[in-house]
Amino acid sequence: MDTSAIILDAPGRLAMRETALKPMDAADVQVDIHWSGISTGTEKLLWTGQMPNFPGMGYPLVPGYESVGRVVDAGSEAKARVGEWVFVPGANCYYDARGLFGGAASTIILPSARALPISDALGRDGILYALAATALHAIAHGDSPELIVGHGVLGRLLARLTIAAGAKPPVVWDTNPGRHDGAQGYSVIHPDDDDRYDYATVYDVSGDAGSIESFIARLTKGGELVLAGFYNQPISFAFPPAFQREARLRIAAEWQPDDLASINVLIETGTLDLSGLITNVEPADDAETAYPTAFEDADCLKMVLDWRECA
Repeated sequence: MDTSAIILDAPGRLAMRETALKPMDAADVQVDIHWSGISTGTEKLLWTGQMPNFPGMGYPLVPGYESVGRVVDAGSEAKARVGEWVFVPGANCYYDARGLFGGAASTIILPSARALPISDALGRDGILYALAATALHAIAHGDSPELIVGHGVLGRLLARLTIAAGAKPPVVWDTNPGRHDGAQGYSVIHPDDDDRYDYATVYDVSGDAGSIESFIARLTKGGELVLAGFYNQPISFAFPPAFQREARLRIAAEWQPDDLASINVLIETGTLDLSGLITNVEPADDAETAYPTAFEDADCLKMVLDWRECA
């Protein structure tokens, strides 16, 4: 079986083309993808060639780990899942391309256990499950943020989860005035307009390794800086300010299956709202222009590809 897939052949070079799928095993499901998101963190590093050499990394590869669609077929052990609407965190089902991520294709095959059933009423907002699980994973291992650096989608989800947990609304920084809108129950300001230097918890989702030192300077004594973004440059900072504050540093890694299950409960119960986070939607056939837009247009919070009429 073949599928239309986005193939990243090298940094800055991708195309939509047919590629062969590996056959289904007994516990696999086949999903027709309706929507997939473009990550401005890890996928941007793939696009620029700055992604560290993780196991399974290399070109050509199929990007994408934020997809939703319908189960249309299944192996003998998973037949009961046919018809379900599911979130897909990627797949490794291609003969002639790597599937380190693998969700940006019209049809994919993956183990049934990795396809999370979600409400089809979410539509394209369902692609946000991975980012929401990432935000939850960061918060679940420490205290809630008092300051969030960055008002992109991940920063907004962190703020929404903080408020949903009953904690005090955080302050959010963003240097781009165009990203100050869209706050739900919290304030967004430029860092230069904030005179506080007593934050107990600062969560950075900007991915700006060069500003770590300035974030440490905003901590109270014994405060914690959480690095919840992804950094392709070495992290460094002057020791004396961190020493004076007895600062703690925590790195939040990628989400785990339990985080995804917990996020599903929060979304299904209405505790977490995913609306208003997707700003751009393009046909999957226009991927060659959609990817640069997602990475380079500061007004694009989240780009989603529509696979429903993919040629």
